[in-house]
Amino acid sequence: MLNSVKTNRAEDCRQRSRPLWVTIVAIACLGLVACDRPAPVNESAAVGGAGDSSEPVWFVEQAAARGIRFQHQSSGKGADGPLMFPDIVGGGVTLADIDGDGDLDAYLVQSGVLDETARADAPANQLYFNRGDGTFELAAAPGPAADRGYGMSAAAGDYDNDGDVDLYVTNLGPNRLLRNNGQGQFEEVSAVAGVDHDGFGTAAAFVDLDRDGDLDLFLVNYVDWDPSIEKDCFMGGVRTYCLPTNYASPGMDVLYRNNGDGSFTDITRQAGIDLAYGRHAAQFRASRPGLGIVSADFNQDGLLDIFVANDLMVDQLWINQGDLRFEDQANLWGCDLDEHGIAKGGMGVGAGDIDGDADMDLLVVNAMSQTDSFYRNEGHYFTDITSMIGLGTLSRRYTRFGVALQDFDNDGLLDLYHANGAIATFEPRGDDPYAEPNVLYRLTSEGRFEVVGSSGGTATSLLHTSRGLAWGDVDNDGGLDLLIVNRDAAPYLLMNRVPARGGWIRFDVVNRHGRSDHGAVVSLVAGNSTLHRSVQVAASYLASNDPRVHFGLGESRQALEVRVAWVSGRVEWFGRFDAGQTVVLNEGTGKSSP
Repeated sequence: MLNSVKTNRAEDCRQRSRPLWVTIVAIACLGLVACDRPAPVNESAAVGGAGDSSEPVWFVEQAAARGIRFQHQSSGKGADGPLMFPDIVGGGVTLADIDGDGDLDAYLVQSGVLDETARADAPANQLYFNRGDGTFELAAAPGPAADRGYGMSAAAGDYDNDGDVDLYVTNLGPNRLLRNNGQGQFEEVSAVAGVDHDGFGTAAAFVDLDRDGDLDLFLVNYVDWDPSIEKDCFMGGVRTYCLPTNYASPGMDVLYRNNGDGSFTDITRQAGIDLAYGRHAAQFRASRPGLGIVSADFNQDGLLDIFVANDLMVDQLWINQGDLRFEDQANLWGCDLDEHGIAKGGMGVGAGDIDGDADMDLLVVNAMSQTDSFYRNEGHYFTDITSMIGLGTLSRRYTRFGVALQDFDNDGLLDLYHANGAIATFEPRGDDPYAEPNVLYRLTSEGRFEVVGSSGGTATSLLHTSRGLAWGDVDNDGGLDLLIVNRDAAPYLLMNRVPARGGWIRFDVVNRHGRSDHGAVVSLVAGNSTLHRSVQVAASYLASNDPRVHFGLGESRQALEVRVAWVSGRVEWFGRFDAGQTVVLNEGTGKSSP
């Protein structure tokens, strides 16, 4: 594994001077209604089914066959008018147990109509309830969940600690906080709660950043945009969407403290989120065109940190100083720019321990012609190992948005899935000139990613402009599935059908307040390996994921020495468990030592 090839390059931690030409080069590089129950699923006939192809089949596409008939729609100006900048970046997706029955429901976020005066007739976000077998039905009475704002994403989390999952919907325009009544029905409370931010919200995360037991809210904003500043942009004589830098108006992210009474307070300035660097370095406004977010305790001090991927500007690593104070230490940690000093077009993000050393490594996916950025955590700084693990050449072929760093074949190693779709086109082509195939990688025992076939893990290649991607086991069969929103098209529901999958176990990590403990880390021994996974709800791109912690066990049939590092600071051990089940781990019921 990667431990054997680690380097100790402490010099990567130094402050680096980056002149204006770096940004210029970076920009130039980038230039380069309730449904009837569906019929029983016929997997061999489904798109991406086994067929006669010799390609490795890890997934079968079954969105429509399983009842999800969502159709994403952008504002659709196209040839009839200007290409409107927001149209190229939506839409989002959430997998969460909305109705509390133990399986994953689906919430798909619509884009729709930019003209606010026409919103009454715009297509709405859609909520689908899981019937318990991995098939879905459209909510008959969605209420405010059928939001008609120009949507981006929906963060899921029980912000009021009442035992059910709430949603925070980000829009171009006022965001919406949807409070769950416990039966999958919602009340819109964003203004009362103080979180109806009116900007260009993209990603958001519910995270307990002060360890007081309730979930705070971090909102990522993109660009301060409205139709009056729209421009016509061209590439090689072909009209295309503008880059965010064309508008010179990056958005400011927002941090809301949960007051514990159902309301939030905007503490962005007090927390230091408005400053690009901390108090020990030059300070300037931290406005950035943000798209992706992930939270983890990167420096293992017991406090959750925040990483934000920004589009064509330096990324931000907000290290938690305690008392809801943060410093942007991306420069110190070596993850603000790539190893060549380039600010890339950061979109989706993920965190995971790929080398088994118990700290969280970091992945950022970027635009076409730019590689992924894979940062190995060295304890107090990152090393860019993108080329070392095989992503230096392979990843640059497409523009990546959604991303999943998860174990799909249950061998104990984290695999990688890219949901791709262009943001610029060099020549007119086809009905969707931005469509690109998605790509699946498996992690080898030597610590390198290799492509699985040429069709993204399905028998035939699926070709759309993919955006939001959420992972979770929707049919509870022990294999992680994927739900992907495609721009101006139907979504993919990729059901996991990896042949000869390994053993597995899953943990529902419930804290003392009765909700999923976002950011908690579960460790276990399986065979000769020690594995570490986190409750990672906010990750990927415009997505909220299954909060249950999934482990592939390979040939092992038991999980030994299960340890939970709770967000509260408590560490507990739980007994050994047989593979092939979902186990609820409740804070306060474990042992204080192995």
